[in-house]
Amino acid sequence: MTNQQWLEKSDHCIMKTYGRYPIAPVRGEGCRLWDADGNEYLDFLSGVAVNNLGHCHPRVVKAIQDQAATLIHCSNYYQIPQQIELAELLCSHSFADRAFFCNSGAEANEAAIKLARKYSRDTYGPERFEIITAADSFHGRTMATVSATGQEKVQRFFDPLLHGFKHVPFNDAAAIEAAITPNTCAVMLEPIQGEGGINVPSHDYLAKVRELCDRHKLVLILDEVQTGIGRTGKLFAYEHFGIEPDIMTLAKALAGGAPIGTMLAREEIAGAFVPGTHGSTFGGNPLMAAAAIASLRTILEEGLLNRCEEIGEYLLGELETLGKRYPFVKEVRGIGLMIGMSLSIPGADIVKQGHQRGLLLNVTHDTVLRFVPALIVTKQEINRMIEILDGIFKEISA
Repeated sequence: MTNQQWLEKSDHCIMKTYGRYPIAPVRGEGCRLWDADGNEYLDFLSGVAVNNLGHCHPRVVKAIQDQAATLIHCSNYYQIPQQIELAELLCSHSFADRAFFCNSGAEANEAAIKLARKYSRDTYGPERFEIITAADSFHGRTMATVSATGQEKVQRFFDPLLHGFKHVPFNDAAAIEAAITPNTCAVMLEPIQGEGGINVPSHDYLAKVRELCDRHKLVLILDEVQTGIGRTGKLFAYEHFGIEPDIMTLAKALAGGAPIGTMLAREEIAGAFVPGTHGSTFGGNPLMAAAAIASLRTILEEGLLNRCEEIGEYLLGELETLGKRYPFVKEVRGIGLMIGMSLSIPGADIVKQGHQRGLLLNVTHDTVLRFVPALIVTKQEINRMIEILDGIFKEISA
């Protein structure tokens, strides 16, 4: 079937929750995708920062194949060896003592919200329930995570939102301090905002927030759904800022493309969850956990964190050089392979022109081109991407 035929079928049976492009990917390898018409694309979106190892990495594929032939799913009523191994791996490489597994970033954030409230209620009483989050944040599409998200476009149509969230400007510790009341139980932030436009805070911002949380006995939740698992050149983005959270959420890249979410927490706080307080039918099942183990071990064992840092600097430099030639490019910002190019014009048409020339990227916050290629991306692939983007920009200037 062709792209157009898949599009026509989709129009009949798929809900219109996405503004989908007329591209039907059927095969992927590394940083390349091929669609149903045989067109090849250079993928700088990576499933929205999911395919950190590229498409169909051999170690992840083998882990899934081997596990699928052995045991795909069993209930969380039982001990799951793969889940335990993954939890040990994550905890041994982070601040955390315990893990809870689910299926997505939104579910991980939902679990974090529940845990922070439960811990605070158990420790300080029921009046502590409010969570401070940031403007332009994005935490998911469930009712709780929509309420936590600081973007009106995500929240519209879903009133009444869940009570108990305050939104303050990002990168403004004084605004957080001013928002703290006797009802506050937690602060929930992305270390680097993704959907909000690749917003990188000042280096001392999270340290100030950590100090505020310590002083007021608040839980610090870091949403690392997009930044975690090597995206910024560290395994977790909080490592760039010299602090540790109390709770952290992960998803996207954890299993190399397979769906899994994780909430990690310190022992004291994790203890608030007891049997019956939370759960997930599929969370951390053998198949997804095996994929995540393979993905995480590959990143740790094959030097991809250092490589991400180095190749990220190269990509940032090439984008900055390109941007200087065009007045509609305002700024290039980011860390590792999580980079945004802020424009003074809408970016949607640039994305569409990229598709026509064999380049996949996307625009967030309407005017920020987002570059999140696989950590295995090469300089040659970056150079080709820059060449395509330069051609599009020349046409815009003309």
